Amino acid sequence: MNALAAPLRRRRLPMTKLIDRLPDVRGRYTENADLAKTTWFKVGGPAEILFRPADEADLAEFLACRPADVPVTVLGVGSNVIIRDGGIEGVVVKLTRGFAKIEVDGTEVTAGAGALDLSVAMTAQEASLSGLEFLSGIPGSIGAGLRMNAGAYGGEIKDIFVSARALDPNGKLKILGAEDMGFRYRGCGVPGCWIFTQATFQGEPGDPVAIAMRMQEIQTARESTQPTRTPTGGSTFKNPHGGKAWELIDAAGCRGLKRGGAMVSEKHCNFLINTGEASAADLEGLGEEVRDRVREATGVTLEWEIKRLGRAS
Repeated sequence: MNALAAPLRRRRLPMTKLIDRLPDVRGRYTENADLAKTTWFKVGGPAEILFRPADEADLAEFLACRPADVPVTVLGVGSNVIIRDGGIEGVVVKLTRGFAKIEVDGTEVTAGAGALDLSVAMTAQEASLSGLEFLSGIPGSIGAGLRMNAGAYGGEIKDIFVSARALDPNGKLKILGAEDMGFRYRGCGVPGCWIFTQATFQGEPGDPVAIAMRMQEIQTARESTQPTRTPTGGSTFKNPHGGKAWELIDAAGCRGLKRGGAMVSEKHCNFLINTGEASAADLEGLGEEVRDRVREATGVTLEWEIKRLGRAS
């Protein structure tokens, strides 16, 4: 063959790994990190990169310097999320020890976004502050609680909220008051790309013994009505206006319904559970089947409360 007629061969350049494109940090990057171990459902694919920032300043520097095309996903303690089987592309930010500090100043409690709701309630109790007891019944962290205006047992985040700190996608600090949050039922108006780092809540002086008794009542009620000892993700669907999701699910005959290793809890049918071998696809597919059956039986379309993240396998 004439050399001039031969097809041109393009030189294959080595691909740059994502971790090599990321800025230097004081925290820790982990490639191909197993997320299933970090979620309550115990399912899901890996994070391309898992980033545990050292503190707020470290996270702000990362956001300011990261490549603009790299997606960022924030993950709390994984109690109210399904990570899909294909995992999550880009960087998953997990706020850990550097965001778990809790302090009391008078009647105010300030907590990092990575602090557990239960830990905040216990700190308030030890400081003889009432009004935060309901947090002991919410299995999550403060950051997620702010994002979804978490509530249970007669209280919501908006009821005790004073202020919050958040970082925008460029790492700029935002100080938010109640009027900035736009709280609504199981949600808020703060842009989803902002990352909460801290919040301050208002308590009221109270009797620590009475507060502890109320927290024990909440714990007892939770254990008696919810599948707390089985891999689950909390309430699956939001309550529709004027109704209760579990009643609609029960009326549609979904209690105990199964798909693969996923099952609608017989103890509380607004909970999905992993019976041991479920995939994320099993859980999400079962949830969609429940929505279809409820819609057909009652005309109500249930809205997911559990967040579903990542790619299908």
